[in-house]
Amino acid sequence: MTGGEDTAPRRLRLSSVLLVLPAGLFAALAGAFLWGLLYTDDDLPSTMIGRPVPEFDLPPLEGRTNGLSTADLRGEVSIVNVWASWCVPCRVEMPLLVELAKSGTVPINGINYKDSPDAALGFLAELGDPYTRDGADRAGRASIDWGVYGLPETFVIDAKGRIAYKHVGPFDKQSLDEDILPVVRRLQAEARQ
Repeated sequence: MTGGEDTAPRRLRLSSVLLVLPAGLFAALAGAFLWGLLYTDDDLPSTMIGRPVPEFDLPPLEGRTNGLSTADLRGEVSIVNVWASWCVPCRVEMPLLVELAKSGTVPINGINYKDSPDAALGFLAELGDPYTRDGADRAGRASIDWGVYGLPETFVIDAKGRIAYKHVGPFDKQSLDEDILPVVRRLQAEARQ
């Protein structure tokens, strides 16, 4: 056996590996991409669940009379929605918030995040205003204390002022009916007892 005969199969194996490696890498990346597109579990853990709402006191949006503070979130079950006029997903869920507010099921409060007063008021004038109270978080500090890291975020608050549920991102009708409102109804029933 000569040296040339031994290297030919070795070169063939090496070239096969070099051909298969990019294809395998591509398949792995494509699989990860598809999983990211198709996996829709929005339940992200929050360290705030079960804890009292953070201490905060936000002034109202300019032109409004009711800001939002920690004290406002005690005594009844409520929803707090963190939103901004520049937040495109906030536009998606706003009609559902307006519809929910009209039903009178639960008070909805807002925290307007890092927004200009004119833009925030224009947004509410255009899409409807579901908020009982709406605090202007111009610096974003209160939202950070709430653990907000993306808009919109929606919290269900129990009658004792504790965070019972957190939904990250815009919610749809199914999410509202199957995830958020059952928590609201359970907490309202507990508060009546």
